[in-house]
Amino acid sequence: MSFAGKVWRLLVAIKDGLALAFLLLFFTLLFAALSASPNPGAVREGALLLRLDGVVVEEVAPVDPLALLLADSLPLREFAARDLVQAVDAAAADDRIKAVALDLSSFLGGGQVHLLDLAAALDRFRAAGKPVFTHAIAYSDDALLLAAHADEVWIDPMGGVAVRGPGGARQYYGAALDRFNINARVFRVGTYKSAVEPFLGNGMSPEARANTEELYAALWEEWQENVRRARPRANIATVTQDYPALISAAGGDLAQAAISAGLADKAGTYEQWGSRIAEVAAADEWDETPGAFAHTEYDPWLAEIGPNRADAIGDGAPIGVITIAGEIVDDTSGPGTAGAARIEALLDDALNDGFKALVVRIDSPGGTVTGSETIRRAVLRHREAGIPVVVSMGNYAASGGYWVATAGEEIFAEPGTLTGSIGVFLVVPTFEKLLADYGITSDGVRTTPLSGQPDLLAGLSPETEVLLQAETDGVYARFLGLVAQARNIPRARADELGQGRVWTGGAARQLGLVDRFGGLDDALAFAATRAGLEAGGWHPVYLGGGGDPFASVMAELLGGGTGNRTPPPRTLSGLIAGQEQDLTGRLLTDLERLLRVQGIQARCIECPARPGPLPISARQAGQGEFLSLLLGRLFAR
Repeated sequence: MSFAGKVWRLLVAIKDGLALAFLLLFFTLLFAALSASPNPGAVREGALLLRLDGVVVEEVAPVDPLALLLADSLPLREFAARDLVQAVDAAAADDRIKAVALDLSSFLGGGQVHLLDLAAALDRFRAAGKPVFTHAIAYSDDALLLAAHADEVWIDPMGGVAVRGPGGARQYYGAALDRFNINARVFRVGTYKSAVEPFLGNGMSPEARANTEELYAALWEEWQENVRRARPRANIATVTQDYPALISAAGGDLAQAAISAGLADKAGTYEQWGSRIAEVAAADEWDETPGAFAHTEYDPWLAEIGPNRADAIGDGAPIGVITIAGEIVDDTSGPGTAGAARIEALLDDALNDGFKALVVRIDSPGGTVTGSETIRRAVLRHREAGIPVVVSMGNYAASGGYWVATAGEEIFAEPGTLTGSIGVFLVVPTFEKLLADYGITSDGVRTTPLSGQPDLLAGLSPETEVLLQAETDGVYARFLGLVAQARNIPRARADELGQGRVWTGGAARQLGLVDRFGGLDDALAFAATRAGLEAGGWHPVYLGGGGDPFASVMAELLGGGTGNRTPPPRTLSGLIAGQEQDLTGRLLTDLERLLRVQGIQARCIECPARPGPLPISARQAGQGEFLSLLLGRLFAR
């Protein structure tokens, strides 16, 4: 009995310990949730401090709690472009906000369309008689595009500017694949469909080069024109063409060189910048830190004004907005990735929600053909129900993104939108030559030429290659049919505009691939008119929006606050280091895409990648060991 009693007491102690641990965890989570939630009561009279310590995106991706637990760092912060614009516009009309303090020290960029929208909001803020102040150590293209719309651009005395312009090199693996006896079996349609070129040769084809040069020239001209219009004294030509002379004239002082080029106004520390803002917005009564100024942070301000979320309630009739952001895939991924199954469910549920119109917001370079078609059919079900459907294109709506856009009655795009890329491809790697080098061969019994096909280790049979190319041709023909029907043009004309060629929004409008220039607000207003709604008699409802509060709590617990997820301030050398990190990411992404056969793709390679580090999916992580093993074997030869 004595032994049994001891065991019993041990079990009771374990039970009590577990109960106590769970209670502590519960109250810790509760406290973190209350602490992490933005408090509208934190809104104060003074400046609106926008510390853009991350990237600007169309749709904020959720944080996977499990990945967060396993990660060695917190995820990079993402800011929804429409929330930023709404925050600045609301501040312009609020007497409590005296200025905007735009801290770009850790800004990692965003799409040009999004940044132009935010820049326009800053102009409206200034038109209300309120100043905008920016500060950073290093200004590059994206930060300069916003800073150009400020009253005062401050630069740290240790900082400088680096105007790089769009473009750069990408990697081609044709010779490497030949060297290691890996066959990249490519099936494509489209003279300009360059997404497969990295796996075929050692450089750009003349067609791809001509198309990319045209695109980048248009984007570069739009950037320069916007900066010149906002800051007429900016000497962009000198900064881009004769920077060494500019630096020499400034005695090697990069900050003074930026000021002499008209891209910055004053050199000063963050504390000096804060003291200047305090002259306009008042000093902070509760903070004695040098340079502290009265301000309201972005999160409590957004909580105060009420962001445009799926559960937002407005006056008048509802107009649904579905967002197709990021790569189109077949599963339930997202937001931030266009998971077709998730988007289809949102659209089908919305059929019973009484929406008077639907706006399809696309900011995607494409993805799987099957996912694109799933979304297109779900959008068409709204049209079949008599609901007007309008498409709004963001930074890009290309390839699979344009496939989805064919479901709209009217298409809006910005001049800098990248669209088109009407073409499809399929890449299937096979390793029979590589395995043969190690003495591994394949043999077996087949009842038909397609038995066991496609065989990535033994190679593809001629019949399989014919079948895959025929399927690719058929999908392209389907794509052309959708474009011809949607744009009311002959199929031959659709083929002329297709062939995988990418167009800017300006060219696409002239060619008839889009109908009107304008942003999301213009598309919403048009949809309201098409639905017979009067101005002020409707409001947008964003489907599937909103963040995961549990993930925010986990981030708060693991990171000890949002401050720990802030990337360090970027110096000019830091910009270069960041470029090297992006290069590594692109290399891994290219290799992962080669090894992961997804079926026929409609993806635009010319469309810029999402800024900042890309999240690694569980599927990618599962293939990581195989990829590492394969690369280790290859480079050990």
